[in-house]
Amino acid sequence: MNSSKICQEWDYSVILARSIIKQIAIRNMTNPTPQILKTKQHFEILDGLRGVAAISVVCFHFMEIVFSDYSQNFIGHGFLAVDFFFCLSGFVIGYAYDDRIAKMGVWEFFKSRLIRLHPLVIMGSVLCLLTFLFDPFSTYAGSYGAGKITLVFLSSLLMIPMPIMPDRYFNLFCFNAPAWSLFWEYVANIFYAFLLIRIGKRFLFVLTVFAAVALCYVCYRSNSLMGGWSGGTFWDGCARIAFSFLAGLLVYRYNWIIKNKLGFIGLTILLMLAFLSPVSKWNWLSEPFIVICYFPLIVALGAGATLSEGFKKICVFSGKISYPLYMTHYAFIWMFGNYFSSHKPGTTQLFFIVPISMLLLIGIAYLVMVLYDIPVRKYLSNKRKPA
Repeated sequence: MNSSKICQEWDYSVILARSIIKQIAIRNMTNPTPQILKTKQHFEILDGLRGVAAISVVCFHFMEIVFSDYSQNFIGHGFLAVDFFFCLSGFVIGYAYDDRIAKMGVWEFFKSRLIRLHPLVIMGSVLCLLTFLFDPFSTYAGSYGAGKITLVFLSSLLMIPMPIMPDRYFNLFCFNAPAWSLFWEYVANIFYAFLLIRIGKRFLFVLTVFAAVALCYVCYRSNSLMGGWSGGTFWDGCARIAFSFLAGLLVYRYNWIIKNKLGFIGLTILLMLAFLSPVSKWNWLSEPFIVICYFPLIVALGAGATLSEGFKKICVFSGKISYPLYMTHYAFIWMFGNYFSSHKPGTTQLFFIVPISMLLLIGIAYLVMVLYDIPVRKYLSNKRKPA
């Protein structure tokens, strides 16, 4: 066999090998292996618990109008759901972004957070403006000029605290009161992107300990962790987000995930025990314990719990509805408060009014989610892709 024939056969073998490799590559692209398809685990039970916490906040806001004395309120610690949100947020942000924020960049991270959060900030502000102007049980709107109303509305849209309305108890965001926690959520996201993503676990642990001390001081001083929502308690909100967000991030980075079979119902009961715990003179002990020890434990248990198939749809729906419900409900809470003050409904009436109102608010939140939030976020995400 001469050398030219050998070269021809070698060239043919190389071409054949390349063809086989190409076919394998195409097959792998059209039929990806399980490893390629593998994505991050989704914690459906944590989603479900987020919904339970959101509903608890709504119930608490109704009942704090009925019972100004929190010790008479059966869900007097419902406001601690916000601290649970903060802890859950720290865990989820760490889980979702710790391993990819370096690739996507800080500004892309901020864009993704704005797309996720801000459409409902806007909708909540619009709903609160409308109920403020057209509340049939109140005449407050007539005592404010168009300039002041516009200024307060813009502060709500842009998340700039402006506690200037005495009729709204000097809330940081006078139209949409719950937005105070979103303000601190944004602050936490900024610190995460510029600082927390860069520090090791030990330094994170030290920061969390200092934040726990600050939280205990705030609670001891006021005998409650209720603050953060008003101008006078502004820095209490900083203490609340600082500890809980760091604690959630710590749970993720140390992988403190506890495998268990409590399931969605078992963990819902455990979470509700915190919100239903009695309000007393011992709040300065019980509330820090709940926030510092109990909520991180529930997050660790929720991340490691086994979810039965029958509760999967409930958890998914509960998680999806939680944020729309939280950001839209207070427009109607203001109306309920004015109705309660002017009409003085009795216990029997309230027994029907409050549950029916809560169901209606869940329905409104669902419509806002389907007709507004999801389409807007989808549009913004699609506009962002070419860039």
